[in-house]
Amino acid sequence: MKKLLTILLVLALSLTLCCGLVACNKNNTEVKVGLICLHGESSTYDKNFIDAFKAGCQAKGVELVIKTDIHETNECYETAEDLVDQGCNIIFADSFGHEAFLYQAAQQHKDVTFAHATGTTAHTKKLDNFVNAFASIYEGRYLAGVAAGLKLSEMEAAGQITDKNLDENGAIIIGYVGAYTYAEVISGYTSWYLGVKAGYTGDRDITMKVQFTGTWYNETDEKSAAEALISAGAALISQHADSMGAPTACENAGVPNVSYNGSTATACPNTFIVSSRINWQVYCEYLIDTVKAGKKVDTDWTGTIDDNSVVLTDLGNAAAANTQTRLNEVKAQLANGSLKVFDCSKFTVNGKHLTEYKADVDTDAEYTPDTEVIKTENGVTYFAESEFRSAPYFDIRIDGIVLLNEKY
Repeated sequence: MKKLLTILLVLALSLTLCCGLVACNKNNTEVKVGLICLHGESSTYDKNFIDAFKAGCQAKGVELVIKTDIHETNECYETAEDLVDQGCNIIFADSFGHEAFLYQAAQQHKDVTFAHATGTTAHTKKLDNFVNAFASIYEGRYLAGVAAGLKLSEMEAAGQITDKNLDENGAIIIGYVGAYTYAEVISGYTSWYLGVKAGYTGDRDITMKVQFTGTWYNETDEKSAAEALISAGAALISQHADSMGAPTACENAGVPNVSYNGSTATACPNTFIVSSRINWQVYCEYLIDTVKAGKKVDTDWTGTIDDNSVVLTDLGNAAAANTQTRLNEVKAQLANGSLKVFDCSKFTVNGKHLTEYKADVDTDAEYTPDTEVIKTENGVTYFAESEFRSAPYFDIRIDGIVLLNEKY
């Protein structure tokens, strides 16, 4: 009898332990992450993702598989399938053109979370395991613009702004190398331009000339674009392109530069001012924690300055004196909401301030405007970027910005 009771107690204890382990596993899913990149580490854009996901996965103690140089073609779908076969239950792709192929894979593998940067369709597709993510990088670009505006003021005071840097109306010329005429690029260069104007303390107006390359990553084209802007009189230059082409051209010509996605202080010691970037480690760790807990990942996640998703690098040697103090002040205003980057009183479109504007938020093939995005809060009327969708939808051409060419 005692022997039987002992056996029964052992069985009961075993069942209890087994059920406990099952419950534990159910609420603490084992995670393996796959990262799909358009290019490799030679691209500042992709390197920013690679570094962030390495750090995030290491911090959370999970395995990471990285796939680089994956084109925006069916190769992306095939790569996603390969990552599923390798046991990845979180798969993240970093380029806009990957989205359709990632969605295709998500339809086939409902137990895998497919996340995509800069995408626009997850909030309308409504597939539980297909999500988009981005951050309010326009705020980082605005901050970097303030640093550039302070530099312009310093240059002007030192007599370094000459007639070649002025347009026919006497405005100071600055330049911007852009990849495509997507809303993401337009939002970025407009926010940077508004930041430059906010940081500049002189009496002149500022004109920005934009040169597009028609590619995300081509060092030769980006360098040529920057050189064209320098020839057109640009006193300083920034970029939304992924190579060292533009910063190198600026260093060679002695023109101050604001880079993107990481510091160029080592390669460009004489001209680097600052860089803004999205800190994707924050999202990587959020993804891992959420999937581990068996919870649903946000369909359309937006990182902010406040949660450290939008950051600036350390200042370079070319930054003006007292820049960090000013940046700290502006950053605090952005974080508490008292400053709006796209404050409609700070820019005009065809000579008028915006009071209403419908943006293409629910993306369709015709880019049909569908959502009113002008809001008024605490007496400030502004374009509400990133509030209706994580990916940028600011596609307005404001006064003061001149497009030298247009490539899609």
